[in-house]
Amino acid sequence: MIADTPGLMDEVRSRFSHVDACPFEGPRIFFENAGGALHLKKVAETSAFHASIPDNPGRVNGAGQRLQEIVDAGKADMRLFFNAAGGRVFVGESGTELLFRLVRTAALGAEAGGVMIGSTLEHPATASAMARWAGITGRAVIRVPHDDATGCVGVEAYRAHLTPEVRVATILHTSPVTGMAVDVGGVAAAIREVAPEALIVVDGIQHASHGAVDVAALGVDGYAVSPYKMFSRHGYGVAWASDRLTACAKDQLAGGPEDNWELGTRDAGAYATFSDVVAYLDWLGGRFDDSADRRVRLEAAGRAIKAHEAALTRALVGGTGNLPGLGGMAGVTLVGGDAVEGREGVVSFRLAGWASADLVEHLRQNGIRVHTRKADHYSGSVLRPLGMDDCVRLSICHYNTEAEVARFLSVMQALAG
Repeated sequence: MIADTPGLMDEVRSRFSHVDACPFEGPRIFFENAGGALHLKKVAETSAFHASIPDNPGRVNGAGQRLQEIVDAGKADMRLFFNAAGGRVFVGESGTELLFRLVRTAALGAEAGGVMIGSTLEHPATASAMARWAGITGRAVIRVPHDDATGCVGVEAYRAHLTPEVRVATILHTSPVTGMAVDVGGVAAAIREVAPEALIVVDGIQHASHGAVDVAALGVDGYAVSPYKMFSRHGYGVAWASDRLTACAKDQLAGGPEDNWELGTRDAGAYATFSDVVAYLDWLGGRFDDSADRRVRLEAAGRAIKAHEAALTRALVGGTGNLPGLGGMAGVTLVGGDAVEGREGVVSFRLAGWASADLVEHLRQNGIRVHTRKADHYSGSVLRPLGMDDCVRLSICHYNTEAEVARFLSVMQALAG
């Protein structure tokens, strides 16, 4: 675990900008990582450099050729990150925009007729895309109900609704409201058993910063992430599409390469900053595994991150030192129960007698950054069945510390006591 390696946590935190202070509000603990993780200092440097370059990648000059090398290296790093031997990796406007494109391409490219299937746990990035393109293609959408008590959706829940008529399926890897991870590989395998030709698209946006991604093991056709939630910057998304999905007709320039997903000239800085993220994970993984294989080191980083965050989550829910956790505080209700196993980076809750917005403000005044989730188009499918109008979402990452958790719990104990 990161915290068990002497000096490593200090090294990790030193690589991130604004790790313990906001440039506008001063010192604070950052527990709003699901809204956007801290950015690597190297990403800021890389972004500034590329923002100053006027040349396009691929031009017959030194700058154009070097930029093309950076783009090619970025794509290689994206493949490594996804563990994708085949298919295509590409950059778009955002993770949400890419999920819309993946779903649209699947809906238009799949065999006519049939149905589309997702779950009520999903973010509107996939749920809205599915509803729109099901309507356009004349298909019904099956929404598999998630379990309100656990804040997750299981393989058997999907299996109960599967038929050979499924043409397109979506799976949320991890909920940004409950924090609970879905068994994507298990769900995908169940879909393949019943509807082997179905095209399967995964929303990996919440999961990507909390453990390794392995599309080869998952057996899916599309996977999208938002780099600003995984230590890079805003302004782009990254996706992978299988050869089968890539072969479907899609928006592209007439006469251009049929396997091309990207439209127009992309920012070489996006590829470069994604390479910065992969290089960071490579470095971190190298502290736990000295393999010469970069993918092995990335997987080691994923395991170390997961173990560290599990320890923080146990402290948040179960307590640390003489401080009770949220699971033992009077008046606190946890969204998705008090399970630590399967939870990735998020603990959402309510405190009796407090409006969530007021509690977020109280915590802000005490130097702790969290966020309100409302029963709106983003989170309503999870919160409304629980009878909640809103909740407080606390989201951690591997650069957070148990001391920061203890500070949060001490503020909460004073309110709940």
